Amino acid sequence: MPTYTRILCGLSVALLLATSASVASASNFGFLNNTPASYMTSADYDSLRKAVRAAVDEKQDGESTTWTNEGSRNSVEIDATITVTKTDKDGDKTCRSTEVVINAKGQSMTLRPHFCRQGTGTWVYQKPH
Repeated sequence: MPTYTRILCGLSVALLLATSASVASASNFGFLNNTPASYMTSADYDSLRKAVRAAVDEKQDGESTTWTNEGSRNSVEIDATITVTKTDKDGDKTCRSTEVVINAKGQSMTLRPHFCRQGTGTWVYQKPH
């Protein structure tokens, strides 16, 4: 599995859960049916992952970048604001917190993925505790 796929696994899991209407209905997660994630396609997920990866790699704390699904062939317009909120360093380990606000059809959802790496290694998604 590519490292960046693993890095954003938590984001994918949260978004994937929201995309399954039948699972949502059967599990009393009906409130997820109209979230922005429920309108996202695989192409949207892949594109958003790349945008989050770029922000974690390139943006300074407090800087934001925007993402849209323009060109993904999805009839629903989806956009997101990705902000690197904090960077912590402990020796050779660097961790970055982000905020991803996704909007579609008048609804929004906020995700707060956290990533760490050793030295100049690969960013690894950190599961919430």
